Amino acid sequence: MKEAVISGFDVSVDPTIAAWEALVAGHPYGHLLQTAPWGEFKAQWGWQPRRFTVGCDAGRGIAAQVLFRRLPLGRSVAYLPRGPVAAPGEPGALAALWAAIHPVARANGAVFLRVEPNWPEPVDLAALRQAKFRPARHPIQPQTTILIDLRPALDEILTRMKAKWRYNIRLAERKGVTVRIGGADDFALYYELMRATGERDQFGVRPAGYYRDAWAAFQPDRSRFFIAEYAGQPLAALIAFRVGAMAWYLYGASSGRERNRMPNHALQWAAIQWAKAAGCEQYDLWGIPPEVPADRELAEEYGTGGLWGVYRFKQGFGGRVVNYPGSFDFVYSRPLYWAYQQVMAHRRARD
Repeated sequence: MKEAVISGFDVSVDPTIAAWEALVAGHPYGHLLQTAPWGEFKAQWGWQPRRFTVGCDAGRGIAAQVLFRRLPLGRSVAYLPRGPVAAPGEPGALAALWAAIHPVARANGAVFLRVEPNWPEPVDLAALRQAKFRPARHPIQPQTTILIDLRPALDEILTRMKAKWRYNIRLAERKGVTVRIGGADDFALYYELMRATGERDQFGVRPAGYYRDAWAAFQPDRSRFFIAEYAGQPLAALIAFRVGAMAWYLYGASSGRERNRMPNHALQWAAIQWAKAAGCEQYDLWGIPPEVPADRELAEEYGTGGLWGVYRFKQGFGGRVVNYPGSFDFVYSRPLYWAYQQVMAHRRARD
């Protein structure tokens, strides 16, 4: 661990894991993607995590886990997902944080630093503007999500859902759907479900090991792999995580078989119960499209799939919609930043 004083703030680079985890788990702006296990998981898939803290005293302070990924010719990108772990109204401490990060980023050949703050809107972004961050064109993490309040009793959580969703949860049980906890040996099964989902909904699927490694990084008690089955046949699965008072539904997949038995409703209810039993106060359904139909007539154009389908399924669980400000870049090399954007635009057009 390296320590320094910047603008009157104590700064540490790569502090102990125990100190880091205590800060992130207890901070109101802490996030799953800022935890040490997430950083170590991403290290298995080509990223290098570096951690920075500012003004830490008895568990207080701000922090940032920055992930570096190599590019050709000795360059890299630096990425701060759902961070920094800081309130938006701390310009002095944030300035010290950026002053600590920038030399490390430059030494790693970073073309730019991308941050995606975990700051629910409305939020004052003056501190980012003052630090010369510019809005990025394409956010990486979901910009809009739905949070379910887990503080009420389970009966009250059910009551806050739409009536059809409560009915579907009970229907799944009546129709013989069971939910079990999966283990490492079940990830071949999960991958097949994910491949079916990707083909049906037309999105790319990561290798099976990616999902297994993410789950394993938070074992034994901060991740759960839920599998919904009927008559021994796997129908759907999800992977959920928890850190501090928050839980997240991060990955989900389904076969499309026996959909009338409502396996996905049963899975979400199992994950909600697990998170609440573990002491979590919020359950993040991890993203809805930033633009969804505003009225029923427009919704009919979407049917039950696409943008409307994602939103309709998640909003039925009774949570509230939360928006985040998106992505912002600090540019270290303007020519290389422009070239990087051109390459990524070409890839998006090709995909």
